[in-house]
Amino acid sequence: VLSLCCEACKKVIFHVPSELEADTLVGRVDLKECLQSAEFISSSDGNFKVLEDGSVYTTSALSLSAEKKTFTILLKDIQEQVQKKIHVDLVGEGKKKTRHARDTVLKRTKRRWGPIPSVMIENSLGPFPLQIQQVQSDTAQNYTIYYSASGPGIDQDPKGLFYIERETGNIFATRAVDREQYPSFQIICFATTPDGYSPEVPLVHTIRIEDDNDNAPYFTQDLFEFCVPENSRPGVVVGKVIAEDRDEPYTLHTTLKYRIVSQTPPITPAFSLHGDTGVISVLLPQLDRELVPSYTLLVEVRDMAGQPFGLCTTGTVVVKIEDTNDNAPSFKQLQYETRVEENRVNVEILRVSVVDLDEPGSPGSGAVYEIIRGNDDQAFEITTDKNTNEGILCVVKGLDYETAKQRILVIGVNNEAPYVLAPHSQQLSQSTSSVTVHVLDMDEGPVFKPCLLRLDVKECEDIGTAIGRYVAEDPETGNSEGIRYRIPPGQCNWINIDDRSGEVRTVRVLDRDIGEMRRGQCNVTVLAIDRNGKTGTGTIQVCIVPGNKNFPRITQRDYIMCRDRKPICLTAQDGDEAPYGAPFVYRITDRNLASMWKLTPHDDNSWYLSPKSDIPYGIYDIPVSVIDNGGKIGENTVRVNLCDCLTPTECDGRSRQLTGGNVTLGLWAILAMILGSLLLLLILITICGCCGAGVMHRQVTDDCANHNLIISNTEAPGEEVMDHNIIPLQNTCDQGGYGVKTGEQQTFEMVKGRGHTLESVKGGGHQTLGSVKEGGGQPMMDTCRYSYSEWHNFTHPRLGEKVHLCRQDEEQKHSEDYLLSYNYEGKGSLAGSVGCCSDQHEEEALDFLDQLEPKFRTLAETCIKR
Repeated sequence: VLSLCCEACKKVIFHVPSELEADTLVGRVDLKECLQSAEFISSSDGNFKVLEDGSVYTTSALSLSAEKKTFTILLKDIQEQVQKKIHVDLVGEGKKKTRHARDTVLKRTKRRWGPIPSVMIENSLGPFPLQIQQVQSDTAQNYTIYYSASGPGIDQDPKGLFYIERETGNIFATRAVDREQYPSFQIICFATTPDGYSPEVPLVHTIRIEDDNDNAPYFTQDLFEFCVPENSRPGVVVGKVIAEDRDEPYTLHTTLKYRIVSQTPPITPAFSLHGDTGVISVLLPQLDRELVPSYTLLVEVRDMAGQPFGLCTTGTVVVKIEDTNDNAPSFKQLQYETRVEENRVNVEILRVSVVDLDEPGSPGSGAVYEIIRGNDDQAFEITTDKNTNEGILCVVKGLDYETAKQRILVIGVNNEAPYVLAPHSQQLSQSTSSVTVHVLDMDEGPVFKPCLLRLDVKECEDIGTAIGRYVAEDPETGNSEGIRYRIPPGQCNWINIDDRSGEVRTVRVLDRDIGEMRRGQCNVTVLAIDRNGKTGTGTIQVCIVPGNKNFPRITQRDYIMCRDRKPICLTAQDGDEAPYGAPFVYRITDRNLASMWKLTPHDDNSWYLSPKSDIPYGIYDIPVSVIDNGGKIGENTVRVNLCDCLTPTECDGRSRQLTGGNVTLGLWAILAMILGSLLLLLILITICGCCGAGVMHRQVTDDCANHNLIISNTEAPGEEVMDHNIIPLQNTCDQGGYGVKTGEQQTFEMVKGRGHTLESVKGGGHQTLGSVKEGGGQPMMDTCRYSYSEWHNFTHPRLGEKVHLCRQDEEQKHSEDYLLSYNYEGKGSLAGSVGCCSDQHEEEALDFLDQLEPKFRTLAETCIKR
């Protein structure tokens, strides 16, 4: 096989036969030249496998149909995260075409020089030079040799290792070879004639170094250390020992077996070792750290599958037993005694110690102390000294000899870690110990009882009000004789104390709404001094109790009530706190107004005010008293303007005169009523005049007579025409106007060319002013019921529209409906009416035409002719 390296670590070329059997060595590749530590070696083609030494073998029979086959060897270093590739090209030697049996021609050929691969025993003892193989050619007479070596760790050419005899073709080895250094060699042999001709192709000859079990296995570590918790169950894995062998892999030379040679201490075996994997497991069901803290194992690894003639090596394994809290701490003494002076605070009085078999310094041996009994007043405290694991008992509150001359405490101890029971063991119990504390009598100062006194003071009490008494006693005698009291300066100046009796009085009016008193309380320190000058301190807590000092008042007192008479919501406020505030009770104190108005509750703060009946409009001043929850009454006056309005903004302060006793009207209200009455009278007179004697004077030129109907009321001298059939008509979108005729007089209105008469109005059911007002489409018979404003609103827009049309027409077209304006025609006419021009059939009472002024003679003659 020929191995040529093209661009190191990238491409390798192998010349192989066209037909390859399974497990055939194709060649070797120097892997370490490309990657020193390859943890993963793989081939991209499943027909080839690559061993750790770089040998490439076929996995199945393979036929190279093409002259060249390529695959890739992938190398990975997982720790360094390095990946490299080596490209391998297989060049197959051409296969001669075989003839069919019947076409076979016998032909003499020379013998091919191709010996089988040679084998050389590793570390051979010779004698050297040692013949390895002989190569011969039928045509060659002289032989020369060129060699190459492949294998892991080769960094230089092993010159002089092999040579060939020129005349015979024998290959000799000059010395022994180490397989671990050179697992195989590839020798290239050339055959030449005396004249230098090479009749044969170069021969690639492989010399494989057969492994000898010359390397003993060895452990990867000099010392293996493992840990396992005590009381672990059998079968728990402790660790794994690993050994290696430099001999050829996958042979008996590298098949290893493990075993435990000895155990220290030499007691019942505690661990087992798997012979093939090297895994160490727990064998003894009870591993007790307190008995044996660690085990030392001497282990052996042997090749040749553990056969006695195999090479072996021993190693050391140390297994440490980890501590678990399977032992409870216990006191060294069951009883302790100690002494302490009374009133001493934050002083250490005793140290206690315990015994714990668990590992010192671990949570399983750390002690946690507690006081189980005898510390109801929390006067004692016990802590742990982390350095010594002792319990420190201290007094945190002063003890009183007169109260108790000795105290008996019961203390217990536990561990920081929870208990872990060993197999088949009993439940652990807590260790306890009793401590007797003797209290030593000392001369002490007076003591206040209680040490904190709460005094409640009602708000706004007078200065000097006695609120309580605060005295101290001598602990030795139990009385207060000879003790004086005082309040040190620098505190809230609310109270003082009598220096002999201890009586407490106020020095200020205490009001929660003023400055520093808003908090509602103040702590005052009081000193008690006996005859010997010893002092004691106490604290008075002065609390201001809210009082009923504020009157409830209604927040809003002026209201406007319209014609809907919606109830008014009265809301009161009180500056006092509970229970002197809400709920409130409302009352109307005036009997007359109480008969007209009523109050109904809404919530705790608000009540509704509403009239009881249909009372007159006007301004009412209603006295309302509000009573808080403490019984304090607040008088309030609520002013209600009962106004004839839809919204309060329409009233604007106006009111109507009341007939009630307490309701009064101002000067402006009286003047407004008088002016309103006069205006109403004027409107009534105007409406009556329009209904009875209203005359609409209209002047129309002769040339417009054919297209316009002139309507007016004609009045004979001395009488008035009041006809209920004379009604104003409403112009619609499809009619120009209406004509109405009544009895002997007519009421005219201009209409357009399609003008309608009264009959057409009655017959067609057109709408009139009455129908518009009543919404029923029927005219009202009583025209005097329409007010002046209704008449004006009906006629004014229509007259304005016609005047507007008249002004727009500048060519005086008679086909359009418009009103012509005339200049002033004089005054003082003796004619009472020009009604004769409106009615062609009326001939009576025409004598006044003889008395017309010259300006009206022409008009009178025209009327007579028609």
